[in-house]
Amino acid sequence: MGIKAIAKVATALLVGATLGGCIDATLEVEVTSDTSARATLTQVMGTDFYAMTKSGTGSGETGVEGFCAEGDLTEHEDGSATCTIVQEGTFEELITISEGEDALRFASPAPGLVRVALPSGELLGDIGANSDLDSETRQMVETFFAGHTVTLRISGGEITETNMTIAADGQSAQTVLPFVDLISGEADLPAEFFAIVRAQ
Repeated sequence: MGIKAIAKVATALLVGATLGGCIDATLEVEVTSDTSARATLTQVMGTDFYAMTKSGTGSGETGVEGFCAEGDLTEHEDGSATCTIVQEGTFEELITISEGEDALRFASPAPGLVRVALPSGELLGDIGANSDLDSETRQMVETFFAGHTVTLRISGGEITETNMTIAADGQSAQTVLPFVDLISGEADLPAEFFAIVRAQ
């Protein structure tokens, strides 16, 4: 799954056998130098739906098909679970991993500055109004994902420009997207989410 697009988190659940809703996902891209970055995708599934997912696959020791086939799975005492996937490397390596025209993008607008961009096209294409979900399935999916979000965060240094919300310390920028808005097509997304980071 990697960092190709945050929409893949939802897609894997929607088209897989589990339909395991009640998930929150965070994709953080941390600039680690003027030529490298770390991308961390964290998915948290609630107790009831993780139990259903786990029983449906008969797996749970090293990962659950459709939820954490890749990455590190942590099962919590309350019955919920967290899946963490980390990709780290040069900009070129991360671009190669993410692939496609809607992939993660890096640029250097000036010495010491790194522009990180996450195009929003696949978010709408995979689970939004342009997807192949019929109305009945869409309503069911919206019920599963009600109250849950996708968070996109860019960090790694001073944020000099962004179309996201800058943290109080100025060292990161993020946006939080309700899954339901993405599924219904009501999300008003820019062509891309971006932040310019002063590399440390």
